[in-house]
Amino acid sequence: MDFLGALLSSSVSRRRMLVAGLGMVVAACAGRQQTGSSVTPSATSASSATPVATPRCIVTPSETEGPYFVDDRLNRSDIRVDPLDGSVRPGVPLTLTLAVAKVGTSCTALAGAQVDVWHCDALGVYSDVSAENTVGRKYLRGYQTTDANGAVRFTTVYPGWYQGRAVHVHFKVRTYAGAQKTYEFTSQLFFDDSISDTVYRQAPYSSRGARDTRNANDMVYTSNNNSGAMLLANLTQTAAGYHAEFAVGLKIS
Repeated sequence: MDFLGALLSSSVSRRRMLVAGLGMVVAACAGRQQTGSSVTPSATSASSATPVATPRCIVTPSETEGPYFVDDRLNRSDIRVDPLDGSVRPGVPLTLTLAVAKVGTSCTALAGAQVDVWHCDALGVYSDVSAENTVGRKYLRGYQTTDANGAVRFTTVYPGWYQGRAVHVHFKVRTYAGAQKTYEFTSQLFFDDSISDTVYRQAPYSSRGARDTRNANDMVYTSNNNSGAMLLANLTQTAAGYHAEFAVGLKIS
């Protein structure tokens, strides 16, 4: 079974408890840890997508884009670096693998899709935002194109927190026919609170004190009948930091 099939299959079992009887979506299972798979992202043709063996296809809930998306068109896997000066944002290392599938009568890996991710740094600050006085900086932003397994992989740091929000990463999936956009989907990933507590005891996160919002109190996590429970990344501790995996199921007509 390929990476996407394995990830979807391992993710579905626990989420069946949350969505039993629903023939819709895929997000990674809440709070469950598993060993990460290594995938090297590369641009591929959508025609190379292959059926994914999975017992159930579940559609990932969409969530608000938020005020901090900037379409910087940075095609890169390591988003820690600020291209303005080459500096690297500090923080606990995090690799993030997203596996994207098209949900229909079966699940099919979505190759050739553009996947953007963006999130705040260890101190809760976004780049390239006038309200944060970071215009021109472009750290912790970038996109990759899904490979034949529908997968992309980013190197980043564990996100920090800011007032009123739980720990999260934004992501957007877009498809194109030439220069014409044909599809767009936006959502957010969340992280297990106990793991965030462990990370935040370390520098530079520890300089900020206790965060004010956990998953259960987050306005996005609790929206749409607590849909954030379906948006928790699978986290595995590594020698360097953490690896996060998440399966994205999209209903594309």
